[in-house]
Amino acid sequence: MSVTAALRRSAEATGRLVGALRITVPALFGVAPLLLFLALLVVALPWLPDAVKPLRALANAERRRAGQVLGREIPEPYGREDAGLREARRIVRSPALWRDIAWMVAHGYTGLLMAVLAVGLWPAIPYSASMPLWWWAAPKGSVSAFVDLYTWPQALTLPLLQTAFDLALLLWLVPRLVRWQARLAEVLLRPTRRTSLTERVEELTETRAEALEAHGAELRRIERDLHDGTQAQLVAVALRLGLADRRFDTDPDAARALFLEARDGVEEALTQLRTVIRGVYPPILSDRGLAGAVRALAAGQHIPVEMDLDEAGRAPAAVEAAAYFVVAEALTNIAKHSGARTASVTVRREGARLLIRVRDDGKGGADAGRGSGLAGIRRRVAALDGTTRIDSPDGGGTTLEADLPCGS
Repeated sequence: MSVTAALRRSAEATGRLVGALRITVPALFGVAPLLLFLALLVVALPWLPDAVKPLRALANAERRRAGQVLGREIPEPYGREDAGLREARRIVRSPALWRDIAWMVAHGYTGLLMAVLAVGLWPAIPYSASMPLWWWAAPKGSVSAFVDLYTWPQALTLPLLQTAFDLALLLWLVPRLVRWQARLAEVLLRPTRRTSLTERVEELTETRAEALEAHGAELRRIERDLHDGTQAQLVAVALRLGLADRRFDTDPDAARALFLEARDGVEEALTQLRTVIRGVYPPILSDRGLAGAVRALAAGQHIPVEMDLDEAGRAPAAVEAAAYFVVAEALTNIAKHSGARTASVTVRREGARLLIRVRDDGKGGADAGRGSGLAGIRRRVAALDGTTRIDSPDGGGTTLEADLPCGS
């Protein structure tokens, strides 16, 4: 390569570098603010969950207020909280934070203007209506109704028109401003479709995991009952029959006694087997339906149980089995722990939902976190996408409510 060609190539490269300054200089001046922003974000990231709490509290207050205006609840979009930096990163990635900020800015400006307009209309109406009585005493050009008043015809017509206009704004516009403000809050503060779907997937994942765990525990219980109970009993029956066979010719009386013991053992094994089967799907549900099965449960209690049962139609088998389990476990808890004198069971079909309510007048204080029975009820109901509510104040009895979907 010649010297001339090398110089030409260097000059071209220099020109390109100089021409790039139109991008380099703005980028250079923008580095400091960008680095400062990133540094503050990185440094303040651990405190971000605490920093957004006032904003969330403000947004939640607006959700409640707007919900009262609209007549429908505006759910929170925040989801479940994690711990530490993971929660901070989740907040930054979540659209809820940025939507809350957008609402705060929009609501701050529009809300102030709406409030000033609404408050100002109230004194403006009597002011305009009384203007014909005193306008003449004011300095010329100091009184206005759309335009400055200089003549009696203006004073007798324009203030009345202004009064009518202000009254129309007060009566027509101000109520709608409240609705518009509430709808603005609903649009910006409600969960996005993606957030709702994500929360729904998380909820279903958790309930399905609990259902699998409950199913696994049920299988282990059945296996344990069959192995330790029914199987052991049948082995004992086989041994007795073997001994009876050996003694049949030499000692018939002893053989007969062994046969009778074996027969008792077979009956006991059948009883245990029925108990195991009843835990899988109570046969009484097939024979009598849910209402009949609940009556049978109530009849076996040592305290009076008042019943309000819906006889209309059958729910799916899985729903009836879960409802039976809820009532059976609740009545068992009442008998063991509540000290109640009376109880009541309500099973009602409302549309595509099956509602179950079990109440007692016992000592209360039931806590799903302290016992496996109530926790098992929650898992069984949640596995079918249902909900459970327990109200048990100390000394005030216990009310357990379960809501199960039973649509076809």
